[in-house]
Amino acid sequence: MDFDLELAKSFQSIPVLRLYRWKPYCVSLGANQSMDEINIEKASTDNIDVIKRPTGGRAILHSEELTYSVVFPIELNYSAKAIYNEINLALKEGLIFYNPILSQLELEHNQADFKNFYKEDKSAICFAVSSKSEINFNGKKLVGSAQRKIGKVVLQHGSILCGDFHLNITDYLNIEEQRKEEIRSEISNTTIDLKSILHQEINYELLAECIILGFKKYFNSDVNVKEQIFQ
Repeated sequence: MDFDLELAKSFQSIPVLRLYRWKPYCVSLGANQSMDEINIEKASTDNIDVIKRPTGGRAILHSEELTYSVVFPIELNYSAKAIYNEINLALKEGLIFYNPILSQLELEHNQADFKNFYKEDKSAICFAVSSKSEINFNGKKLVGSAQRKIGKVVLQHGSILCGDFHLNITDYLNIEEQRKEEIRSEISNTTIDLKSILHQEINYELLAECIILGFKKYFNSDVNVKEQIFQ
């Protein structure tokens, strides 16, 4: 993610898409979150890294997922909000390439009441709520994303859930044990992952290739897309 930030700061003219995975697994907190929300000692014991990412949003446990990063210029035809929507539409195209069943994906139409949501202890978690334009399947959140403006470009990160290990993020919240179980149950009911949708293991390399194809199709681009996939 430091490299993503450097790409945004040194942006020239061509938008950049990067795709990667995490080893070891990692909790990333939004730029405005406090590290005090996470039990860093327990995370360390479980070989889970904890970092602050340069984009906003809330905490994500990067585990059984594909992370995407996009650096995109803010132009007359693209505000930051419009870019957020366009990127998610491109992701949707890529996911459909991966499996036609995912043609049922929809973008969230409503914006959450974040003023009241942030008063809840589960607000520490990105996947506790779906924001406008994020990708859902049957009303459940599949992709979580966050943005940051840097000069005349937008840096956008996102997590495409491929398995259900993300639910374990509740283990690392600094809250009471009983509440952890309650939040885990709530998130289980409001999120979904590709493995659960498709009832099969996810081919991460193929998924990455399909996401790239989706971006090329959606943005009608023949330009070679920069990609980096960490196994």
